[in-house]
Amino acid sequence: MNGMERDRFRLLMMKALDGELAGSEHSEFDNFLRDEECRQEWNAFRKVKEATMDLKLASPPQEVWDGYWRGVYNRMERGIAWILVTLGAVVLLAWGSIEAVSAIWADSEVPLIVRIAIFTLAAGIFLLFFSVIRERWFTSRHDKYKEVTR
Repeated sequence: MNGMERDRFRLLMMKALDGELAGSEHSEFDNFLRDEECRQEWNAFRKVKEATMDLKLASPPQEVWDGYWRGVYNRMERGIAWILVTLGAVVLLAWGSIEAVSAIWADSEVPLIVRIAIFTLAAGIFLLFFSVIRERWFTSRHDKYKEVTR
């Protein structure tokens, strides 16, 4: 078997392992399997796939996770990450809103009432977003049941 045939066989073998062989490719693949070397390689790959499909990651016990989240660094790291994500989202939303409102406000073809409505809607969404985040932050700081596992 030459190099091009070997490459074609391996391509078909990978497709067969994934169950993606087209109609005409089945017969071509079966022709390759008549060769003893190809059949051995196919059987070896099938065994590897079967073994890897049965593997599952072991989940650590709940005590490990409880100890992990009690650590100051771990809680602080996640808290700082959320603050940065929220701050970035607020800045981007505010900038995008300002750009959109200023573009619409500058367009003289848009009626004044529509421009005012869009500005009011954008301001309301921004304030609502800020209010929800502020409320979540306040309640998380004053939650007396935060350490209770539910």
